[in-house]
Amino acid sequence: KRKIQRYVRKDGKCNVHHGNVRETYRYLTDIFTTLVDLKWRFNLLIFVMVYTVTWLFFGMIWWLIAYVRGDMDHIGDSTWTPCVSNLNGFVSAFLFSIETETTIGYGYRVITDKCPEGIILLLVQSVLGSIVNAFMVGCMFVKISQPKKRAETLVFSTNAVISMRDGKLCLMFRVGDLRNSHIVEASIRAKLIKSKQTKEGEFIPLNQTDINVGYYTGDDRLFLVSPLIISHEINQQSPFWEISKAQLPKEELEIVVILEGMVEATG
Repeated sequence: KRKIQRYVRKDGKCNVHHGNVRETYRYLTDIFTTLVDLKWRFNLLIFVMVYTVTWLFFGMIWWLIAYVRGDMDHIGDSTWTPCVSNLNGFVSAFLFSIETETTIGYGYRVITDKCPEGIILLLVQSVLGSIVNAFMVGCMFVKISQPKKRAETLVFSTNAVISMRDGKLCLMFRVGDLRNSHIVEASIRAKLIKSKQTKEGEFIPLNQTDINVGYYTGDDRLFLVSPLIISHEINQQSPFWEISKAQLPKEELEIVVILEGMVEATG
């Protein structure tokens, strides 16, 4: 049997590779979507790196403030008021940065009111820390809540069939949901992917044609509680009208079925 490379694989992933992308900066202009689209291992690596870098950055600034003010030269001096009490090196400055940004507040290292630059830095780190938290936690939440795994419990029939139904020749396939939580506002549509040559001689290798599965009658909107048979009538408006039974095995075409809806449990 001749094997044709698929445009969309059985697991729903498009068999398309984007190459020779010159304007890669466009990915950075939409950094949130770029991070969400990354694989989990890169997401977790960036998550750890962002927090570590911010803690190290502000820890360095806290240490520089203490160093410039001369706090390092008066460690243990009860007559000296440091910017941050009990800050005696970069490690303690790094720990204070973590405690400040994560609002842990152990109480051992405390900023004093004799250090205006420290108060300003505290405000800046608190605000920027909240922004980093909102961005990174939001990114992880969207990543976790993506319904990719939900599609694993939506089952399509292995084969589509062409047969008579109510006296009409129809292309039919079945779809079902294995979960008890249903897909809300479910709708289905289908595309025929096939090469085409226009009257002007232009060759379109991946031309997309709509396959009517009940758009005009409302049959494309599904109540997917039990398995349903999706039917497409092969009439004069159908893209299969001019394909005979003998020609069908020789045709290089692909049918892509798209099922859309909202997950009842998560929305």
